[in-house]
Amino acid sequence: MKLSRTVFYAVQATLRLAEAESTRPMPCSKLAAAGKMPERFLLQILRHMVTHGILHSTRGVEGGYALGRSPDKISLLDIMEAIEGPLDTSLPEGIHGSPEQDAILRKALGRVACAAREQMAAIKLSDLAVRPNQRARDQPNSPNV
Repeated sequence: MKLSRTVFYAVQATLRLAEAESTRPMPCSKLAAAGKMPERFLLQILRHMVTHGILHSTRGVEGGYALGRSPDKISLLDIMEAIEGPLDTSLPEGIHGSPEQDAILRKALGRVACAAREQMAAIKLSDLAVRPNQRARDQPNSPNV
């Protein structure tokens, strides 16, 4: 499975918010700089995330973006579907096998999509976040190595 750049940026931005020491909103510019992401593109992504309730935004000088709910309540599926919509199991337009083959293939793709949705729903943002003590342990010159 390959993540699109858009989904990757969405995951990276939400992870930065989950890992943030502060609960204060973080400006898009800071998220973009920290993740080396194009700010204008990230802004569009963040707006989708707000629309789907994954993030909430605050306007003003102290404004920015924050998680809309706890990291253990946000799944990888939530993020992916906020950006790309539901997993699609349709066949390409204008290209068909026999009706029987198409039905069998659609049913097989449906099973795969269902399994993928279940797996991605089980992966929570909290599972993907690097905790501060884990970050120190992963540093090459850390005394905890």
